[in-house]
Amino acid sequence: MEKKCDQSLSGSKALLKEEIKRLKEEKGAVILAHYYVDGEIQDLADYVGDSLALAQKAAAWCGDARVIVMCGVNFMGETVKILCPDKKVLVPDMAAGCSLADSCPADEFAQFIAANPGYTVVSYVNTSIGVKALTDILVTSGNAKKIIESLPEDEKIIFGPDKNLGNYINSVTGRKMLLWDGACHVHERFSLPKVLELKKQYPSARVLVHPECKRPLTLVADCVGSTAALLDYAIKSDADTFIVATESGILHEMMKNCPDKTFIPAPPDDATTCGCNECNYMKLNTLEKLRDCLRDELPEITVDPELARKAMRPIDRMLELS
Repeated sequence: MEKKCDQSLSGSKALLKEEIKRLKEEKGAVILAHYYVDGEIQDLADYVGDSLALAQKAAAWCGDARVIVMCGVNFMGETVKILCPDKKVLVPDMAAGCSLADSCPADEFAQFIAANPGYTVVSYVNTSIGVKALTDILVTSGNAKKIIESLPEDEKIIFGPDKNLGNYINSVTGRKMLLWDGACHVHERFSLPKVLELKKQYPSARVLVHPECKRPLTLVADCVGSTAALLDYAIKSDADTFIVATESGILHEMMKNCPDKTFIPAPPDDATTCGCNECNYMKLNTLEKLRDCLRDELPEITVDPELARKAMRPIDRMLELS
């Protein structure tokens, strides 16, 4: 009975995937997906990447699409809409927010900037359109070091909203940026003691850490980098085992590219049975919601034109400096 049930679920999922492919063709749609969404959605996407790559693709690659579906979180949909204002931009679930973006309300960030005049404002791309509109330059985890180092050494910089990424960039550049006190709920939860326990079990394993993690994790890492950088390191490394401290969705792409290597998700502090550390917002993207989104062309991302105009300037600066 259980086997028949499994076969039925597998068959219905296959039909669902075929329906998504059919709707994509009918609607003239392009599907973009972040590394953190479910692997089955990644496999259906036209392009999978981190925040920087998705922004670059939206700016340069989606010209022929009538509809762009952004499978990720809502600020990513906003960024795509800013870059492609004439396109219909959809997301599978409007409730797919971001704890990091939520930790930096635009009105409070504006007060922080006003209280510290004379600073260049650099913001992580994981922010709302309102925060982007207050920003001079946007960065991602992949290009933050390069962009900060491109600014004069004596330049006064406000960096928001991720204090962990800001601390890491300060440590590797020698800068003393003024940091907003925000963080990602996923990357904050990784457990250093549990990573060290895994390292004892797998002494030859390389430790891969996202810079949104707390400083103790970055200090024990063999590689600190964006999701794209961690993937690239794993592909090129001669090691065969990796402990990965970022959202576990990236393991899907790592295993696809390196089927002969072993990838172990670093556990969060509160792990009991499952050792994975997942973003509940990213996991709101499902095959069913993707199908419905394409079928109904909803939910649609809309942005205020004036905010979009202001937010475009720091996005342009980021793409130019990247």
